[in-house]
Amino acid sequence: MVFPDYFADAESDFDEADFVIVGVPYGKTSSFRHGVDKAPREIRQASWNFEAYDLRTGVDLKKIKLHDYGNLDVKNLNTKETVEKVRDFTCKLLAKNKFPIVIGGEHSITPGVVKAYPNDIAVLSLDAHMDFREQYENNVNNHACVIRRIADHIDIKNIAVIGVRSAEKEEYEHAQKAGLFFVDAFSINKNGFSETIKETKEHLMDKKIYLTLDVDVIDPGYAPGTSTPEPFGLDPFDILEFIDAFSSQLIGFDIVEVCPAYDRGETSILAAKLIRSIVGAVWSKSLAIS
Repeated sequence: MVFPDYFADAESDFDEADFVIVGVPYGKTSSFRHGVDKAPREIRQASWNFEAYDLRTGVDLKKIKLHDYGNLDVKNLNTKETVEKVRDFTCKLLAKNKFPIVIGGEHSITPGVVKAYPNDIAVLSLDAHMDFREQYENNVNNHACVIRRIADHIDIKNIAVIGVRSAEKEEYEHAQKAGLFFVDAFSINKNGFSETIKETKEHLMDKKIYLTLDVDVIDPGYAPGTSTPEPFGLDPFDILEFIDAFSSQLIGFDIVEVCPAYDRGETSILAAKLIRSIVGAVWSKSLAIS
């Protein structure tokens, strides 16, 4: 069955919406599995599986002013051009006081979103990979260089990477030397998730936070449909804990690296539910603050 081509419950007009979803179906630097460009459509289709009411939080998405803009046309662009297009579009959203929600596509799109924000924000990256290479496959905008490119825009002290369990040795050593804050999945398993949240909060303090969620941070047992799966990952309840802990500070987020061809829809369903959960949590916290 084919459902409408927009995200479920995103029924508001652009001008009245507080939250705006945009897809970026880009996947030209994928280095293992290919097909992340199909993710925005599949995640939107999966979103129609869910009730508007969230039993866990009591939030009804029908009450939230949410708009789905559709996809940016990046089919004929290279990575640098795509990053610039994402940045320009995000700038337009921020100028109209919209909360950006970006559906990838590959992780290389994230620096484009971040560069639209002032350089005093913080970035929280949930990712199996460190993504701190200066370049990969002769491309400084490769998906393996995301955190390095973000650090070109904001102070590295304002970045936190959680759930890492894969890095090149030189990349790992350089990240340590540069002072990148990261917590690997093995430490999380040993010390507990509450301790990880506590350490991350102490590091990022009360800064406004952009969240980038690479779905491969989740163990492939839960999210097999991803470009570069890495065992020993987090589980979906861990992600919910992070959402609850940081939702009052979030100013935008993306979810990237869903690769629909490599499962039977499980990962797209999870991604759609996470988007709904984050929107609901941010909206709830904004009501509590106002």
